[in-house]
Amino acid sequence: MGSVLENRPVSAEDASARPTLSGWRVVRHFLRTALRTGAMPVGANIISRIVDVAEEMDHHPDLDLRYGTLYVSVTTHSRGTLTEADVALAERISGIAEELGVPLAPGRVNDLEIGISVINPERVRAFWSAVLGYKEDDGELSDPHGRLPHVWFHRVPAQPPHGDLELDVHVPHDVAEDRVRAAVAAGGRLVSDAEAPARWVLADPEGAEVRVCTWHDRH
Repeated sequence: MGSVLENRPVSAEDASARPTLSGWRVVRHFLRTALRTGAMPVGANIISRIVDVAEEMDHHPDLDLRYGTLYVSVTTHSRGTLTEADVALAERISGIAEELGVPLAPGRVNDLEIGISVINPERVRAFWSAVLGYKEDDGELSDPHGRLPHVWFHRVPAQPPHGDLELDVHVPHDVAEDRVRAAVAAGGRLVSDAEAPARWVLADPEGAEVRVCTWHDRH
């Protein structure tokens, strides 16, 4: 089943508009949600049910169980994008949660990317791969275990002092503006919203910048 559905890509816009995925959010190239289990035994039971479905479909999610919450992430790793297989698996997981009376909390999901400003990405990529224990993937670096932030390289004409790091915080599209307002209310400054709703550039009270990004960025 998975091999057939994996051939049908799904855009972030399409996935975000599907009623059956109302409890999920597109963050980067993942479908993500959080299940408010309330206790680990409940989460463990749900994981068991999800594993059975994943084996049946031959398509597997990433699961992160905390005390009161189970975080679920679905993507088609072989394609680096969303497909109908991800939609079908997410719908099955939603069905399990509904059957067990466990609410979905998609507003709790997010992701973090780190950008490094360099003159020559090819020269430094192997160093960062080695020091982080990451793998190279189309010129970018990722944690082979899927736990730590993604790293990409920003080519610049002149070397910044000590190298510049850029933080991209990826959030659900429907919480981005609230996140921006909260950051400004906490003493930050809106540097630019010229590319909203794809991204907003913020600065902390001392000038360090961070970008709040949504799936519109990738679209």
